[in-house]
Amino acid sequence: MYPFLFKSLSRLPLPVLHALGWLLGWLGFLLSSRYRRKLYVHAEQAGFGRSVARASVAEAGKMVTEMPRLWLGDPVHLEWDGRELIEQAIAEGNGVLFLTPHLGCFEVTAQLVAQEFGDRMPVTVLYRPARQPWLRDIMERARNRPGLATAPTTLAGVKQLIKALKLRQGVGLLPDQVPPEGQGVWAPFFGRDAYTMTLSARLALTGGARVLLIWGERLSWGRGYRVHLRPFRPATAGQLSADPVAAAGEINEAMESLVRECPAQYLWSYDRYKAPAGLSHSARLEAERAQGA
Repeated sequence: MYPFLFKSLSRLPLPVLHALGWLLGWLGFLLSSRYRRKLYVHAEQAGFGRSVARASVAEAGKMVTEMPRLWLGDPVHLEWDGRELIEQAIAEGNGVLFLTPHLGCFEVTAQLVAQEFGDRMPVTVLYRPARQPWLRDIMERARNRPGLATAPTTLAGVKQLIKALKLRQGVGLLPDQVPPEGQGVWAPFFGRDAYTMTLSARLALTGGARVLLIWGERLSWGRGYRVHLRPFRPATAGQLSADPVAAAGEINEAMESLVRECPAQYLWSYDRYKAPAGLSHSARLEAERAQGA
């Protein structure tokens, strides 16, 4: 039943899917006090008011309903802002590490890069496999397309990413994804310590890779998406701090700069400050108390 519904939704026009997403987002907001509280706490922690949190409600719903179209449906309208940064990296013979937070439609960023540059610079993206077998199968088939490959969040997947960068290819990941215990450090994110992966910094220091910030803006009324590219500061991997905590903080600052461009499209409901899986019981309790503060 679910695969049939997913495929049926993929045939709908994007404006219709985004309208359904608007409805889905607000239903979740109105029906769950826990969801509302988390949304407000995270947005206000970052210095944004409740108006921004409420504006993000519809965007979170759209993120869910647009997925069938992006994975299985006809192509949607995509446009660039900063395409020349990739051209420059390729001309200089660099691999590219693309970093994006849970902002806008991160699915289209990899799709557009692969579509435009996959013949010259294939892209591998890190992903967490879905728990449901039917969805995992659809995800793997949809994301593996010409110029685009996927790497699971395993040791083998990390090795795949390192190999891609050494071959002067592209790699994409979300550095604000909370990693398992032992694979991150505590670093500030919007003024509050968050368990932050060290993988993004490790990859940035691999083979002289160029680091670029990227995010996919969801255009109004289902008109498509605009993919924004920004140079990373520090601009080169060699200038990134060798200290894991400091490097994680620098990357978090870069993610904050993207979120500030369009805070209404950030996924404020994401448990960015949660205790990672595998954390000791006492540390978990302390992190959970901080989460509820």
